[in-house]
Amino acid sequence: MTRENGRFYVTAAIDYVNAAPHLGTAYEKIGCDVLARYHRLGSDDTRFVMGSDEHSQSVARAAEAAGLTPKEFCTRQKELFQTTWKAFAIEPTHYVQTDSEENRASTRAIIQRIHDAGYIYKGAYKAWYCPSCEQFYTDKQITDQQCPVHERPLEWVEEENYFFKLSAFAEQLKAHFADHPDFLVPETRRNEILNVIEGGLEDISISRAFTTWGIPLPFDESQVVYVWFDALLSYLTGIGFPDEEGEFAAFWPADVHVIGKDITRFHAVMWPAMLLAAGLPLPRKIHAHGFITLGGQKMSKTRGIFLDPMQLVDTYGSDAVRWVLMAEIPFDRDGDFSIEVFVDRYNADLANDYGNLISRTEKMCQKYFEGKVPAMGREEALDHELEKLVRESLPKYEACFAAVDLSGALQAAMAIVRRANKYIEESAPWSLSSAGDARLGTVIRNLLETIRVATVLLAPFLPKGTAGVAADLGITIDAHAMDQVHGPWLSLHEGAAVGVGPILYPRLNREEVLAREPSAAHAH
Repeated sequence: MTRENGRFYVTAAIDYVNAAPHLGTAYEKIGCDVLARYHRLGSDDTRFVMGSDEHSQSVARAAEAAGLTPKEFCTRQKELFQTTWKAFAIEPTHYVQTDSEENRASTRAIIQRIHDAGYIYKGAYKAWYCPSCEQFYTDKQITDQQCPVHERPLEWVEEENYFFKLSAFAEQLKAHFADHPDFLVPETRRNEILNVIEGGLEDISISRAFTTWGIPLPFDESQVVYVWFDALLSYLTGIGFPDEEGEFAAFWPADVHVIGKDITRFHAVMWPAMLLAAGLPLPRKIHAHGFITLGGQKMSKTRGIFLDPMQLVDTYGSDAVRWVLMAEIPFDRDGDFSIEVFVDRYNADLANDYGNLISRTEKMCQKYFEGKVPAMGREEALDHELEKLVRESLPKYEACFAAVDLSGALQAAMAIVRRANKYIEESAPWSLSSAGDARLGTVIRNLLETIRVATVLLAPFLPKGTAGVAADLGITIDAHAMDQVHGPWLSLHEGAAVGVGPILYPRLNREEVLAREPSAAHAH
C-alpha cells in the first residue's frame, strides 16, 4: 500500500460531535492508528488525519439543548474527543474541525471550482430528511416515515437550493471501479456500490437554506454548504489544501480512507464524483469496516447501545482495549463484543502469551546470566526453528497490512510469540542450568531475539507495553524498526544489559470482572 516515494496517507471518518464517542467510534480510529504506526516502522513518511464533523443539525440541536452556541459546543466536544483518542494512544498527525478556517477555505475553493466547471445548478427540492444522518430519503427507501438507520421520524423539507450533477459521473465511476478492482473493499461493499451506480445516479442537493449553521456558498451566501460536502473535504484540508503545493502535492491522493460501511455511498460515489468534478485524483483505496455489536445490536449513541470506552481504558489500559478490538473483530466485517470476550482474549493473548513470554525470559536472563545477553553455546536442530518461523511470518505480516487485514497481521506476530513459549517448554532452560549445559545460553539468546522481533511487530497494536519491553532490551522502535527485524538474527549484542520490567499484563480474574462490569448486551 506504500507508494514508491515512501509516503503513506490514511484517514479516519470524522465524527459527529453531538454526543460522546463510543467503543464503535474508537474501533475505527484504533485501526487507523495501527496502520499509521506500522507504516512509520517501515520508514514511511506518514500522515494520519481525523477530526470533528460539526455542521450537522444534530450538533446544532445538541448545542441548543446545552445552552451553547454551535461553535462553543463544538469546541467543548473537540476537547472531549481528543481526550478520548489520547487515552487510547491514538496519534493523528492532524485533527480537522469542519468549522475551522482551514476547512472553510478548502470548502469554498472546491465548491467554487465545481461551480465554475458547470456541475452545480439551482433547483427545487422536496424530500424526507433525517437530521441525525443528514440524509434525504425517497418514499421507496422508508417505512412509516421513519429513518431506516436511526429508526426515528423523518422531517419533510421543501426548499430551493443548489444541486451537484452527480448523474454526470456515472460512466466515469463505473470505469474507475473496473480499472481499479481494489478501489473499494471488501468485495461486498464494492458490489453494493456498483449496483447503486448501475441503477442510475440522481443529482444531489448540496446546500441548505433552512439553517445558518454551516459554511456559506461562495456564490450565494444566503445558503450554507450541505454538511457531507464540507465533511469529505476534511481529507484534503488535513494535508494542506487549498495550497496545492508542499504537503498536499506530496501526499494526495490518500492511500486509504477508512470508513464505516454505513457511509460507503458518500465515500465511494459522492466523494469521487466531487473530486472528478474538481479535477483532482481519486484516493487509492476506500476500506469499509463493519460494526461492533453488543449482544447482536449495532452500537448507537442515539439508541443508547454502547460501552463507555474511557471506562474500559481507565480500568484495563489502552493496550488491552486496542488489542481485544483488533484481535477479536476483523476489520472488514461485523463482530460482537462483550466483557466475557474481552477478558478471555486479554488473558489468552496478553497475559498468558506475550506477557508471560516477556516475564519468564527476562527473569531467566537475570537468574542465569546476571541480566546480560548471553553468548551462544551448544546448538540443536530445535534452536533454529524460531528464526525460521520469524522469516516465514514477516512476509505474511506485511501482506496482511497491505490488505488492511489487521487481525491477520496480529495473528502472524502472535504465531511467533506462541512458538517461543512452546520452545521454552521443549528446551527446559531450568534443566539445562541444573546440568551445566552450555546450550542454556543458546536458548536464552534465541528467546531474547524472538522477543526483539515480536515486540516490534506488536508495537502498532500495543504501543505502551512494547515501549517498556524495548527499553528492557535496549532497542528503539522507530522508523528503522522493520529494517532491523529483517536484518541479522542475533542482533542483540552479547553482554548488553537486559532489564526486568514489571508484569506487563496481569491476568484478570474472570469471575471478579464479570461481577463488576455490566453485561455488554445490556450496556446503555
